[in-house]
Amino acid sequence: MALSVPVPYVRPATLAEALDALAEGGEPRLVVCGGTDVYPAHATRPIDRAVLDISRVDGLRGIERLPDGGWRLGATTTWTDVAEATRLPPAFDGLRASARQVGGRQIQNTGTVAGNVVNASPAADGTPNLLALDATVEMTSAARGSRIVPLAAFVTGNRSTVLQPDELVTAVIVPAIDEAAASTFAKLGSRAYLVISVISVAAVAVVRDGIVADARVVVGACSPVPARLGSLEAALRGVPAGDAADVVAAVHLAGLSPIDDVRGPAAYRLDAALTLVRRAVAAVTA
Repeated sequence: MALSVPVPYVRPATLAEALDALAEGGEPRLVVCGGTDVYPAHATRPIDRAVLDISRVDGLRGIERLPDGGWRLGATTTWTDVAEATRLPPAFDGLRASARQVGGRQIQNTGTVAGNVVNASPAADGTPNLLALDATVEMTSAARGSRIVPLAAFVTGNRSTVLQPDELVTAVIVPAIDEAAASTFAKLGSRAYLVISVISVAAVAVVRDGIVADARVVVGACSPVPARLGSLEAALRGVPAGDAADVVAAVHLAGLSPIDDVRGPAAYRLDAALTLVRRAVAAVTA
């Protein structure tokens, strides 16, 4: 029986060292931090390329308020960091709720928000919330410096992103949002915790004088990329808050494309999505 050959493993201490490692020629490196997605995926097959572990890179962990009122979540910020961040405004309540449902406590302590985004799973728990917050992704390379792209453009498909082999995601950035914004997150699975979503919904809304001034609704696990329901968002603006949930209709889910798999058939996912979206809209407009 052939034995697997050990691959190079690098754990840099600075961002410059990490970017230099990515810039080296040859096979692109496998970037890990918590490794909560990567290592289980290789449980039955060896890792066959050099590993770059960024978990010890100085300055990449933490949640920072920006001068313009936005928020910066460093690339190695964990789910536990988000769940326990008391300074975040109510608009982040949905993201914090998802942080408490990503695996068990051990996963939350090591898994990162940025890693969840880069993994680009259609059922990712963090991505719907970040899309509802109009988040952007900051990427940095040694050769070209930094660039920032909307999260909606960063994730291009199932396990697919615009991240280049020599780039490292250095932060997820949430722009300033109305202090009156409310948010929520709900997921449906075969059990309450430690489960991949059959369907998930994130919603953010601003209500002023009893009228919905802004609304953002995202459905996960029903398309290759979590999808914002633009037609529903438009229909909700200007509606009395007490009537908002009644506005939600099946036509607003027309852009979704769920599949049949072991977690549930497509028809069930659509039906469940309609129910969860109504509940989410009711929650953020109450």
